[in-house]
Amino acid sequence: MAKVKSKWVCQSCGYETVSYLGRCPECNQFGTFVEEITNVVKKPDNAKLSNTILSDCKTYKIKDIKLDEKTRFKSGIGELDRVLGGGFVQGSLLLLAGDPGIGKSTLVLQTTKNICEIEFNGEKLKVLYICAEESPMQVKLRAQRLGVEPDNLYLTNETCIDEVVNKIDELKPDFLIVDSIQSVFCANIASSSGSVSQIRECTNALMRVAKQKNITTIIIGHVTKEGNIAGPKVLEHMVDTVINFEGDKYKQFRILRCIKNRFGTISEVGVFKMEDDGLMEVASPSQMLIESTENATGASVVATLEGSRIFLHEIQALVGATGYTNPRRVAVGLEYNRLLQVIAVIEKKVGLNLSKQDVYVNVVGGLDIIEPSYDLALCLSIISSARDIPISPMTIVIGEVGLLGEIRYVDNIERRLKEAAKLGFKKAIIPPVSDKNFEKIKKIGLEVIQVKKVTDAIIKAMSAK
Repeated sequence: MAKVKSKWVCQSCGYETVSYLGRCPECNQFGTFVEEITNVVKKPDNAKLSNTILSDCKTYKIKDIKLDEKTRFKSGIGELDRVLGGGFVQGSLLLLAGDPGIGKSTLVLQTTKNICEIEFNGEKLKVLYICAEESPMQVKLRAQRLGVEPDNLYLTNETCIDEVVNKIDELKPDFLIVDSIQSVFCANIASSSGSVSQIRECTNALMRVAKQKNITTIIIGHVTKEGNIAGPKVLEHMVDTVINFEGDKYKQFRILRCIKNRFGTISEVGVFKMEDDGLMEVASPSQMLIESTENATGASVVATLEGSRIFLHEIQALVGATGYTNPRRVAVGLEYNRLLQVIAVIEKKVGLNLSKQDVYVNVVGGLDIIEPSYDLALCLSIISSARDIPISPMTIVIGEVGLLGEIRYVDNIERRLKEAAKLGFKKAIIPPVSDKNFEKIKKIGLEVIQVKKVTDAIIKAMSAK
């Protein structure tokens, strides 16, 4: 009888060692090592997956490869197609990750409804849904609520990857969904499902099946408490597309953000709203993200860029006397260190002492802002709340604030102002632009004010006019 060997694998980064370590030397995480068996006495008889798939490999000349209308097809959901770069690519492997309860399974179920309606050569596409975490009855209940009951949607709760491949060979689907990859296991590996070795091997098997049989595959993945995709980093390298489903599950808005795409750009985002009957597309999110700021102190509106889309966000600030030794600084929806930097500029360049004041900042709508174009709006919101002076109504504020108190230029100002004008804004405070660009901006129809310093912006934004 052969000797059974084992190794210790970090479940955070995949680092391997022959003995247990309290702290991983690769990712510096504590308590992440799990023992995995590497040499089992006897392998199962059905361990023929790799040989079966590799035997079908062929060699092609690139000029002999034909592309048809089935090479790329729409999902039927505009926001998802935007993120994918035009739709699904035949034979591609896509990883969809997000927090529990965010709506990943809901999104793929709604997608299958549209996929099942697509016809090629007189036949509708077959979809196989591997519901590894739920029973087919549970998926059926959700599908009924969403109105998804096509005849060519097949469900199975098989969790062994070898049996999954057998099901694929029998049914020959055009579209495959695995929910989730952490619940699928390989019988050849002795570790439990969800471990690094299991995720790596199962994803590798699905990738080979997708490429060899031209099956478009979506695998749903969990995320860690830090918000990263659970499993080894190699998982993201193996797939063709990685999409994160972001947002607060207790709020309505969801953001679909692509962080890797071999068939399109990664700069696009999709916006959804969770309703009782599923996820609804939000074609114009700016109208839902801003509220009336007329005569309200501590509120300003900024136009930010997410991929190729313009979002208008309302930034609210609340400044009040602190009851603690150290004043509190709370930032929701924007970077905490950015808030500290803006407060430092206000104290140094504006002369407003906030050392005895608590500062709370929130981005309305529950979405996060990444780019620094909100600096000036954040600065004006804080000063407006501290001095109890409202910002001029229907004013859009754009600009990055430097450490010297200067207002720095940001990209795509013309497009941002066009979106603001479309929503009824009358006044815009922006950084200095060239004469050529300013002539284009004036044609938009807004009252445009260029400011070089934070102090200039305060005077223009909080004037009675």
